[in-house]
This record gives sequence, C-alpha cells and structure tokens, in this order.
Amino acid sequence: MILNEILTHKRKEIEELKLRYPLRRLQEAVETRNGTTHRDFRKALSNPHGFNLIAEIKKASPSEGILRENFQPLRLAALLEYAGAAALSILTETRYFKGRPSYLKTIRQVTRIPLLRKDFILDEYQLYESRILDADAVLLIASLLTDEELKRFIERSAHLGIENLVEIHTEDDLKKALYAGAQIVGINNRNLQTLEVDVHRAERLLAHVPKHVTVVIESGFKDYEELMKYKSLGIHAFLVGTTLMKASDVVSKMHELIKGKGGGNA
Repeated sequence: MILNEILTHKRKEIEELKLRYPLRRLQEAVETRNGTTHRDFRKALSNPHGFNLIAEIKKASPSEGILRENFQPLRLAALLEYAGAAALSILTETRYFKGRPSYLKTIRQVTRIPLLRKDFILDEYQLYESRILDADAVLLIASLLTDEELKRFIERSAHLGIENLVEIHTEDDLKKALYAGAQIVGINNRNLQTLEVDVHRAERLLAHVPKHVTVVIESGFKDYEELMKYKSLGIHAFLVGTTLMKASDVVSKMHELIKGKGGGNA
C-alpha cells in the first residue's frame, strides 16, 4: 500500500529532523520569533457567495506522478489568488508530492490569502515546525491519529495560532473529529488506501455533520455543475488540486470551475 510506504518514510523523516533540530530548540524558536499576522482560514471558507475554492499547489501525486513539469510555485500562487482562490493548499511532503516546507514562507510573501500546510502530520513536532513556516492552518487526517492525538494536536495548534482542516473518510472519522473539537472538516471522497474515488461519500457524511462545523469537500468533482450540486447540499468550500496543476492556464481553469465553462478532475 502506497500510504503505508508514505507513512513509514514520513516517520523516519521526522525522527531525522528531531536529531538535527531537537524539539526544545524548535519550541524556543517559536517562543522568541516575531510572529506574522494570522490569516483567518475558516473565515475565508465561509463566504456564502461563490464556491470558496482552496487551490492546491503541488508538483506531483503518488497516483499520477508529475502533474506539472514547469512548476513555478510562486507564480502559481499569485495567479491562483488573482483568479479568485479563497485560500491556498501547499504540499510540503518532499518524496511523493515533490513539495518543500520552504514553499510556505516564500508563497506567503507574494499572497494575502490563508495558507494551508498539506502534509502527513503525525507528530507534535510538525505543528511547531508549521508555526515557524508561517502556515495559517494544517491538515490533520483523522484516520492516521488516535482520538487523543487528534484532540491534543488541535489544542496545541490553537495555542500556536494555527487552524486545522480535519480530513475524514468515514462516520467513525467524523465522530473522532467532533470529539477532538474540529471546527473545519474536510470530507475526502478519495480512499487513501486504494486511491479510488467514491463521489457519494460526501453526500452520506454531510447529513451527520453539525451545522456549526465548516465543511470542505476534497476530490471527486470535475466541473461547475458538480460543484453546484455539492454546494446545494450545504458544502462551504472545495479543495481543488490535480485539475489546476494539469491545466496549461490555471486562471482559465479556475474560471471554468467557478463560472461553468468546462471541467477536469479535482
């Protein structure tokens, strides 16, 4: 399973980081740094008008390989903000998605919208790292964490001034997320083990999400009409990745999704 391979590599990577830069030193760096102004991630996703797209910047994916040969993250970030993105999702996983943690800091310099760090967060160490990298929010995948870990990570994030997008795939994940105090839930239609997409997953799970929780849908939509269908169900925002990264003109592709002139695979 590719997920198990990714997680094994990520845990090894975290341990190597701790040896080079111990947690205590990282905590001290967070405590003494001059903080940047937080950009409100949840507020950016809660505009009742439009689709509130989180545009994802990634060079590759495990399922499709290289998505964009001419990968210019700073230019992409500026273009996607110009095209109407509510927030940006920045892949920082290095081996399988070809991302870099440093993208967060550099992209922040050319944008004004909130930045989500998308990675496999398995250790509290990564939350402090995310603060140093100036992430406004981090992705937490409920199925990869225990109930207590998820709750602790959400509480620690809040202490550090970071919001969370808690990704769920099942009703058990949703229960875990709500127990942990999640305010933003991302329903991923893609099975992380098989990488297959179930376009009805969001419809099934949405009925069980409390009204006060902001809901993001990830994967499984391809055009304006499908976004409209999900929005009519009460979805607040959409995370769009592969479609944008494979498009030769990301601005036109954003407009197609928002205004209804075409499609792709999100």
